[in-house]
Order: sequence, then C-alpha cells, then structure tokens
Amino acid sequence: MIPAKSPGYAASGVEHFFKTIVDYGGTWVWGTPAKLPWIVVLLLGTGFYVTVRLGLVQVRALGHAFKVVAGKYDDPNDPGDVSHFQALSTALSATVGIGNIAGVAIAIHMGGPGAVFWMWVTAFFGMALKFSECTLAVYYRDYDDKGDVAGGPMYYIEKGLGRSWKPLAMAFAFFAIISSFGGGNMNQANTVAVSAHHEFGLSAYIVGIVLAVVVGVVIVGGIRSIAKVASILAPTMAVIYVSAALLIIAFHLGEVPGAFHDIFAGAFNLDAGLGGAAGSVFMTMLWGVKRGLFSNEAGQGSAPIAHAAAKTDEPVREGVVGLMEPFVDTLVICTMTALVVVMSGAWHEKKPTELPLSGVAVMAAKGAPEPSAEIPVVKGVQTPAAGQVPVTFKVNDGAVDDVVLRAGDTPIDGTLRYDAAGKKVEVVDGSGKTVDATMAGKVLQTSSALTSTAFRRGLSPLGDWGSMVVTICVFLFAVSTMISWSYYGDRCVTYLFGARYVIVYRVIYIGFVYVGATQSLKVVWDYGDLALGLMTVPNLIAVLLLSPKLLELSRDYFRRMREPVPRATARD
Repeated sequence: MIPAKSPGYAASGVEHFFKTIVDYGGTWVWGTPAKLPWIVVLLLGTGFYVTVRLGLVQVRALGHAFKVVAGKYDDPNDPGDVSHFQALSTALSATVGIGNIAGVAIAIHMGGPGAVFWMWVTAFFGMALKFSECTLAVYYRDYDDKGDVAGGPMYYIEKGLGRSWKPLAMAFAFFAIISSFGGGNMNQANTVAVSAHHEFGLSAYIVGIVLAVVVGVVIVGGIRSIAKVASILAPTMAVIYVSAALLIIAFHLGEVPGAFHDIFAGAFNLDAGLGGAAGSVFMTMLWGVKRGLFSNEAGQGSAPIAHAAAKTDEPVREGVVGLMEPFVDTLVICTMTALVVVMSGAWHEKKPTELPLSGVAVMAAKGAPEPSAEIPVVKGVQTPAAGQVPVTFKVNDGAVDDVVLRAGDTPIDGTLRYDAAGKKVEVVDGSGKTVDATMAGKVLQTSSALTSTAFRRGLSPLGDWGSMVVTICVFLFAVSTMISWSYYGDRCVTYLFGARYVIVYRVIYIGFVYVGATQSLKVVWDYGDLALGLMTVPNLIAVLLLSPKLLELSRDYFRRMREPVPRATARD
C-alpha cells in the first residue's frame, strides 16, 4: 500500500507556496553562512558562556537536582500550581518526544553517526541553558487575569530587561505560538502517521482524526489536567522505550564499542552522511545541533513556561530541576536510540519502497548532464539508447536503486518523459496517454521508520515485534509532547491577547494535529526547524543579558544550601 502522504508525494499549490516560504526562512536561519550557520554559533556560544559563568552548574548541581525532584524540598504552601516533579514531567513530556525516536534517526541519516556527538555537545551546554531559563522563569513569573501562574521568556524579557524590551518579548511569544503548531504539534502527528502506516498500513487521515480527538480531550482541562496526564505518561513511556533499548544493547554488547567509535570518529569525518550531508564536518555538526535542539529544547525557551508553574519560592531550585531535562532526554534516551540505530546498520541500507511517480524528486548530480527528455521504458526499467542519460530518482535525500516503474502491479512498457525546467517526470504508453505510475525501488530509511527497523532487528531474538515497541512509544511520546506544547501556546496567547482567546488557540491547535498527520514529512520538519530557530533567538538574547542576575541568584542559593538559614522568599 502507498501512504496517503509519502515522503515524496506531489504537493498541492498551497503547500508549494508554504514550502517556498519555509525553504527561504530555513535557509536564512539554518543555512547562513552555509558552513557554520549563525544560529548554531549563537546556541553553542551562549551555552558555553553560561556554563563557564555559572561554574559548570550542570555538573555541580546534578545530584541536588535528583533530591529536589524526589520531593525533599516540596512544600504545598509554596506559591505555584504544580509540584517540582509535575513541572519536570510536563516539560519532559514536551521534550521527550519524537525527537528521541525520529529526530535521532534523521540526524544519523543526514549527518552520519557523528551527528550524535554534536547532539551530546548541545545537550551538555543545554543543561546550563535550561538551568538559566527555568531560574529566570520562576524569578520573574506573574499571574494572569484568571489567577493562574504565567511565566517564561516573554515575562523575564519584559520584567528583567525593562519595558523598552517588550517588542522582543512579544516576538518570542509570537514565534512560540508558531512553533507550537510545528515542532510541538505537526512534527509529532506526522511521525505517528508515518509509523502507523509503516506498521499497520493505516491512512494518515484516520491517524490525524484519532490524534486530534485524543489531544483535544486532554488540553481542554488546562495545566492541571496536562500535568496530571504528563506525570503518568512521561515516566511510563521513558521506562518502556529505554528498557527495550537496553535489552537490545545487552543482546549486542560486543558491538557497543564499535558504535561509540563510529559516533566519535564520524563527528569529524568528511564522509559521514548518506542522506545528502556527506563531505562536510559542518553539516554533521549542523544536523546534530538541529536535532539536539529539537529534542531537548535547551535554549529554545519552551520548558521555562512549564517550570514557571512549579510550587516553589526558590527560583534556582526549579533551575536545577530544569537542567535534568537535556540529561534525561539527550544524554540518556537519545543515546539509547543512537546506539540501536548505529549497531543495527540499518542507517546505511536501502529498503524496498513504492511511491507515486508524480511525487518523486529527481536527483541532479553536481556537474552531471541533465537526463534525456524521452527515455524508453521496457518492463518498467529505463532502457536508454546510446547517448541518452537516464533519470535518477531521489527519496529521503538519497538516490533510489533498482527502480521499476509500474501501473498497478504491472511493469510499464512505454516512454519516460523528463521536463528539466520543472524537474517533472511522467510515463506515457504506446498511444501517448499518461500512465498513473508508481515507482518501486530501494531507498534509504529515515525518521521513525529507520528506528523501527533498527529495533526490530535488535529484538529479533525475542521475535518480530521490535518495531511495535517503537510504534507504541511514538504514539505516547507524540501525544505527551502535543498536550504539553498546547500549554506553552496557551501561555503565549495569554501574554499577547489575554486569557479569553486561549479557547480559540486550542481549537486551531487541534486542527493542526490533523494537518500535520496528513502532510509530507519534509515540509513538516522544515517548518518545525524554522519555527524553533526563530523562537530561540529572543530567548538566548535575554539569557545573555540577564546572566549577572543568574549569577547573583545561584551564588545566593547554593551558599544557603551549604549554610542552612531560614528560607528566603524569591524576592527578599
């Protein structure tokens, strides 16, 4: 069966316009300058700066963070809406998502195993960024017109930097709403649709409707409902997924050193990626940072919105809870995925796939001549005459091997026509009539389909159910992320327009669940990358400018933890 929306399906006019805008914006954010984009420099540079300025807080405070999450410092009389654990669960349910399953696979597909190293680097510095963001979120939090806690970058930008910086705060809130429809919503729904089709052959339209209903039921209840569901979903899905990954690693323990070797060697290897990134260390770094940011959201400014609701009068205490997120998300869960995918070998193998010919791209090799305008096709195979150049098809940014063109189940006899101007191909029969053709061939795998294949192989000693684990976790991870991101959008809508418009946002948000499930993988992920890049910039500017306050708060808190004194309030 052919997916309703395959990775290379024919886009509509509306989506083509949307794709053009996303491509242009994505090039500016993630491709300027080409070798080392400014957003990568800003993200890693800010993470390095706060790491040094705060004295490796991600290392010093990790043990303390576990005690806080365990409830040692909980006080039900503290201001806020949810406990430390619920705040962490809500944020983790947003960060531990499709990025851990599909995102890691995409990073390896595009940048090779070395991209995982740069995901780790992003996570290490990201721990200091999360500490900074969550500390500021609690310190500068406010209350909305319904009496609920409201916090996040838009509040610490305006209250910490002054009213003159409100345009930057509004920009963050706007970009966060846009991003909630992308990385927090459509990317998740799209991956569930891909995984459900890969495993069960389900239509993307059916998956979109089911997801929209499930997400809608939960988010109507607001943060308390979201936190309650997240505190159950987040630990459950993490335990299931990590347990399966650890089982695979145990079955293949002897291959673990080789996998780590591939990751470290590939980080600086000029010939790392198979999905179009080969030949550039910077491209390997780029895909690692991209997928690392998407996965753990450190520096993005999303998690502080959830942490601002924590019941505490100690901002730094919630900051140390926040720094656990990149640790759990990337250094633990993403590493599990990476080891399974690399050890399986599935990341550089091609799998038989069938797609609509109308939606398959043409791969143009640099410096190679354009394919010929008309090429004979015999029994589904291009049979070029002397001097003719055959068409090379591209799916998942790699060339398709062993191509057979079919009409239904029957290989085609006819002529393949290639329009160089529009990069369009079609097949006509002997009478000149266009055939409704499909292309069958071997393609590189990516996204959740790659992870599913890797898990199926890894758990093969227990039977052919490894991919089912991935499918179940994809659904749980996606739903938990979507419900948590709806809260982030809620808070940003409240900041910009007031609480009464939240219901309008939620209806639109539920609609985007369906849209994401039924659109192409590339467009959805490109949109998500663009949106998260845009919302990251205002947040990182604020973290840099407020670093003196961060240093003051952290020194005071850790001094008091060493020398117990009567507990101070957040603003004494």
